[in-house]
Amino acid sequence: MANNTQNEIVVCALYHFVSIDDEETLQRSLLNLLKINEIRGTLLVAAEGINGTVAGTSAGIKSLQTFLASDGRFDQIAYKFSTAEEMPFPRTRVKLKKEIVTMGVTDIDPRQIVGTYVKAKEWNALISDPDVTVIDTRNEYEVLIGTFENAINPHTESFREFPEFAESELNPEKHKKIAMFCTGGIRCEKSTAFLKARGFEEVYHLEGGILKYLEDVPSKESLWQGECFVFDDRVTVDHDLKPGSYDQCHACRMPISNADKKSNAYVVGISCSHCIDNKTDADRARFRERQKQIHLANERGEDHIGGDASAGQVQRARLKQEARDAQREKAERSKPERRTPER
Repeated sequence: MANNTQNEIVVCALYHFVSIDDEETLQRSLLNLLKINEIRGTLLVAAEGINGTVAGTSAGIKSLQTFLASDGRFDQIAYKFSTAEEMPFPRTRVKLKKEIVTMGVTDIDPRQIVGTYVKAKEWNALISDPDVTVIDTRNEYEVLIGTFENAINPHTESFREFPEFAESELNPEKHKKIAMFCTGGIRCEKSTAFLKARGFEEVYHLEGGILKYLEDVPSKESLWQGECFVFDDRVTVDHDLKPGSYDQCHACRMPISNADKKSNAYVVGISCSHCIDNKTDADRARFRERQKQIHLANERGEDHIGGDASAGQVQRARLKQEARDAQREKAERSKPERRTPER
């Protein structure tokens, strides 16, 4: 686990493809453990494995690792660590899914066939080979924030579109060596399996993804350019795995730069240049009301809507109920003792 100071939050990304036949039981156990250890974030559980990113104290994350290590199915699970000064997730969730990363193709199984793993420190040599076709398997907005030089952008809006890109743009006769990468490695498990199943022989992928590369490769040796999009409130991380320079539009969830904020299309929480033309007036009215409620909640020092508001409301209700119960008990104790009539 990465070294962290007392006040830093440990962010842990993980995934593992393995057969799971007790998804609901595992979901309950994981959710209970996360809540006990005050870990926030989202874990996905499916018949094909587990995937997610969570954050908490160093001790809390170690508790999660210990729990998973006690289950032989997860003894090969890999973790990627980074840190944040503030909690990057608003709530705790463990969700049941059909796939832990959604490609929508049912005839591939990374547990049976997958590309060749390449360690982060060996990645530079591979992608510097002119005979290797380097493909960024992430989506358009992620690629635009940062990528490896000369990597092909598939121009996808979701991972479901990757098979169509591969079928139309890649040819096993022409593309003899293919190297693919993604944020944490999980998308490449399925994208390399997809290509291998369709006749591509030399298919490689960056083990642990970009996050592992940034963790293991010194910046002075790095071929990474830009920042890396992450799926939490940090939005992006730099080469030191610290929060990057991007913010997020809370209307459409797209990453936005300081230049984007200077656009006339940008209104905090309501619109940005990415969504100004595809949101309705009703959408924007709803966003304005949400921003108003967030502002009012912040003034009251409460959790805002869209954050962990429900948990905060439950906590406040419980405290109020306890106070009322204590008052009633005090009142009962102060009453004169009543004698039970003799019969």
